[in-house]
Amino acid sequence: MLSECRDAIQVVREELKPDQKQRDYILEGEPGKVSNLQYLHSYLTYIKLSTAIKRNENMAKGLQRALLQQQPEDDSKRSPRPQDLIRLYDIILQNLVELLQLPGLEEDKAFQKEIGLKTLVFKAYRCFFIAQSYVLVKKWSEALVLYDRVLKYANEVNSDAGAFKNSLKDLPDVQELITQVRSEKCSLQAAAILDANDAHQTETSSSQVKDNKPLVERFETFCLDPSLVTKQANLVHFPPGFQPIPCKPLFFDLALNHVAFPPLEDKLEQKTKSGLTGYIKGIFGFRS
Repeated sequence: MLSECRDAIQVVREELKPDQKQRDYILEGEPGKVSNLQYLHSYLTYIKLSTAIKRNENMAKGLQRALLQQQPEDDSKRSPRPQDLIRLYDIILQNLVELLQLPGLEEDKAFQKEIGLKTLVFKAYRCFFIAQSYVLVKKWSEALVLYDRVLKYANEVNSDAGAFKNSLKDLPDVQELITQVRSEKCSLQAAAILDANDAHQTETSSSQVKDNKPLVERFETFCLDPSLVTKQANLVHFPPGFQPIPCKPLFFDLALNHVAFPPLEDKLEQKTKSGLTGYIKGIFGFRS
């Protein structure tokens, strides 16, 4: 169907080329009016863009179901990711911008309003899956901001829908998205708190191991060190490092220089006298 639309649009475009005045899509003397041929071109373009939007929307729904029902990873089959949905919603939003630029519909306020509401719906879903991709890489603050943006878009749709509810009923349910976002925000906050605790514990244990302290110096601290069960376990410092020790003391007897000895002259004289007398008596044979 899209191929047939492209062929028909090409034929109409070829018919528009010969008439130079039709390039501005305005008839002489009738400002604000467009030719019937240009209306036909806009109509065919509208069919093509609307069909492309429906196709991409159905593809997005299929990917959403696949994301919710993900099986264990299989190397032979690529599992869907939130980035795939983001790309689809980018294409849908670009198609909606092209719808707003169709010649002949600039004055249709109802059409402009309807396309604006549809744009908000798809922007909300695009933001939601961008937030999901941030959650996968544990960027909690960015994901939380995007979830708040989703709620902002969804609330704008609910407040401005009014008479356009029938035209929006075929679009993804915004109220269901609001409920899901609120649930995801609670899970996100809990995961952020748990991840912060785990990161702190991991940082502490890793810092303890990175200190390269041997086991003998960290008996009081528990940390998982896989190297302890290997042949290169760091148990003690070897060879041990040098340590200062006290040297052998040297004793100097300096007190003798300040000692005053008692006088011994009297004892020396008596000894000398008794010694001489005995000597003389020994010579002359006198014995006591």
